[in-house]
Amino acid sequence: MIPQTAAEKLLVPGEDAGERLDRFLARALSVQVERARALVAQGRVRIRGRTCSPHRKLFGGEEVEVTRPAPRAAAAAADEPALAALFDDPDCLVVDKPAGLPVEPARPGAPSAVGAASRLGRFDVAGRALPGLAHRLDRDTSGCLLLARHDRALAALKGAFEAGRVEKSYLALVAGTPPDEGRLDTPYARDPADPRRFTGRVASARRARLRYRVRERLRGAALVEVRLETGRTHQIRVQLSEAGYPVLGDAVYGVAAPGLARQALHAWRLAFPAPSGAAVAVEAPVPADLARAVAALREEPRG
Repeated sequence: MIPQTAAEKLLVPGEDAGERLDRFLARALSVQVERARALVAQGRVRIRGRTCSPHRKLFGGEEVEVTRPAPRAAAAAADEPALAALFDDPDCLVVDKPAGLPVEPARPGAPSAVGAASRLGRFDVAGRALPGLAHRLDRDTSGCLLLARHDRALAALKGAFEAGRVEKSYLALVAGTPPDEGRLDTPYARDPADPRRFTGRVASARRARLRYRVRERLRGAALVEVRLETGRTHQIRVQLSEAGYPVLGDAVYGVAAPGLARQALHAWRLAFPAPSGAAVAVEAPVPADLARAVAALREEPRG
């Protein structure tokens, strides 16, 4: 559950004897060490009713009492859209992010998915009343975005991503005629010619892997389902482009498409273990602009 402003009591395990208080708190509360030290410095951490130094060595068996402040409110943006919740529980939230809305604000008070989602219940992450980001989507990618309601949930969700226990499936509208299915496994790094771009055509210890299958063949294009095995920045757009099947509407790595004002990429399905232990799977409906683009490519050209 979300930590409240009432005191939270933590029992120091015997195996943590000799550990510093600030490091124990950081681990027990799933916060940064700096955040733990700030709580101690503010007098919000007590042992046997007394405040103490963040560098205090623990003996094991103590009860540490922590009283957190109410989370700080963030600057609100007036023009943020209302987001549809695809899943919601006391630990986390999945929203359907529209294309064109950045995940994080470009400046204080600017519209963002994080800001819009903050109106959907209570959040307390790093002392702020904002959702915690377990992963990200590009500004012009629509679909499932997973958010944490509190610090422990954020740590659990990030751990699930790192352990490969989260399934991310996308729908992409691509140019060309890709094979019915395939797997791409390449190096991955910033493009030496343009650090704003990424590429799989350079030597790198980092790898990028995905699988895809064609769901529907269209006129000069295909609708493909992509399952990410790694989560690199711009990965789907880069790997499909360099394989010869660029994403339609992608102004950086892809090709222009009539009627599409953004890249034809949608985070369609997300399956993950919730911090509660529940197995969760959600799908974001295909947005209207992509549905129209697919329908247009099904039609026979008029002579």
